[in-house]
Order: sequence, then C-alpha cells, then structure tokens
Amino acid sequence: MTKKSRRTHSPAFKAKVALAAVKGGKTLAELAQLFDVHPNQITIWKNQLLEGAAGVFGHDKTSAETPVDLKALHAKIGELALESDFLSGALTKAGLLSAKR
Repeated sequence: MTKKSRRTHSPAFKAKVALAAVKGGKTLAELAQLFDVHPNQITIWKNQLLEGAAGVFGHDKTSAETPVDLKALHAKIGELALESDFLSGALTKAGLLSAKR
C-alpha cells in the first residue's frame, strides 16, 4: 500500500477555485473533477474567500489595533528599573553579587 503525499496548492490556485465556486456556474462535483480537488476543500476555500473579502477593500475601524498607553508603559519601565536597582543593591550588600557589573 503506497501512501499519497500531501499536495500543497498555491494561493492563486485556491483563489481561482474559490471564485469559480462563488460564481456558481458549475456544481461542487463538477468543480472537484475539473480542478482535481475534493468538494469539501472547495467549500472551505469558498468560505475563507467570502469571510476575507471585506479585507480587500480596507480595514474596518472596529478591528483596528487599540492605541498604546505610553504613560502606563513608561510607569511600568520605571517601576521595573527601581526594583532592579533595589535588588542589585541588596544582593551586593549581602555579598551575593560583586560590586562591579
């Protein structure tokens, strides 16, 4: 029994098959035979195309990244720097860390 190796399809091929499925000129069985792909795979590619089609025309404002709060980040950096300095000083006094870094 020989094992079939997995085929990988290019994004252009997937788009071509999905567009043919969206057009609806042929049935899934006909498209599967034409492109030598399983009908379930065609359905998956078609759904991916329909879900991602809105991204072609620009980004939705609701899906935009949230703005970064720089004040909070700078405060956290300062807090961590203070803790680091404190701990290195305490370790130096305890003799567990050499004075030179």
